[in-house]
Amino acid sequence: MTVTHDRPNASASARPSASGSSARPRRRRPLIVLGLTGVVLLCIVLSIAIGAKPIPIGDVWAGLVSPENSENDVIIRSLRVPRTVLGLLVGAALGIAGALMQGHTRNPLADPGLLGVEAGAAFAVVLAIYSFGVTDTLGFVWFAFAGALVASLVVFALGSLGQGAATPVTLALAGAAVSALLGSFTSALILMDRQTLDVFRFWQVGALTGRPTRVIWEVLPFLIVGLLLALYNAPALNLLSLGEDVARSLGQSVFTTRAIGIASITLLTGAAVAAAGPIGFVGLVVPHVARIFTGPDYRWLLPCSALLGGSLVLLTDTIGRVVVRPGEMQVGIIMALVGAPFFIWLVRRRRLAAL
Repeated sequence: MTVTHDRPNASASARPSASGSSARPRRRRPLIVLGLTGVVLLCIVLSIAIGAKPIPIGDVWAGLVSPENSENDVIIRSLRVPRTVLGLLVGAALGIAGALMQGHTRNPLADPGLLGVEAGAAFAVVLAIYSFGVTDTLGFVWFAFAGALVASLVVFALGSLGQGAATPVTLALAGAAVSALLGSFTSALILMDRQTLDVFRFWQVGALTGRPTRVIWEVLPFLIVGLLLALYNAPALNLLSLGEDVARSLGQSVFTTRAIGIASITLLTGAAVAAAGPIGFVGLVVPHVARIFTGPDYRWLLPCSALLGGSLVLLTDTIGRVVVRPGEMQVGIIMALVGAPFFIWLVRRRRLAAL
């Protein structure tokens, strides 16, 4: 029995008149990926060229291809390139995690924070500062990642209690409860110790600056495994979007699909939050924009969400370096200022409930 994983195809027999319109987005998808790749390259160039010291495009190319240890070459290789790579990875991870989150919970307003991932990471960081005196970014990475992982496992276990597998509703409720509980614990700890608050608030704002290059190499293996799990999960998630009963009737294990999806979300979000702190709106906004171009097929939605997420983080980080020169505003703040009105516009323009 041959099963198609493309949702528009699966419903084509029920809506023959829509088959022509659904074929056009499929033909455009390779061109869309190429176009988004070009946008990513443009954002990379802007991220390297724009900053406290503007660098001409020609010098950017020379610094990357044939460096001569000039001042611009040192800035490019030691500061701008690591920061750009980190922003690209973090944005791609949050974009994919957001698309997976909205698909598994069937909730158009879901983002990586809904499963308690960010709350778990934040609580672990505060605990590390309060109990062990950790104050550097490298120390935060492993605590944040462990906190995100434990929180996700607890949410999945709570969502799976009772008869049957975890459902979008039970996962969302368990995530909300765990997030609220961990948020209370985090607030209690930072209120008990002012030094903990002073250290934690710089991590919580979400930033790409000040992160050593070693952070990239530490989180990269988790990002790669999370990306591979996400791509493996995409066809099954397409079936799951037709309904759990339909997916089961086609031989798909709902429990396995959910477990792989949540593992991917945990790895991607945990690594991104550990490396750069919580950056809101990426996982919430990017999947909706990607669906405008790709439709609901997760095999295309996930790569496009990665490209859009990376572009968005790089662009907002670049804007943050320009608006308050000679200083700079952290990417988490710029993302909130840009993301909130953009999401309101998106909600008014599209019917988000139709996931």
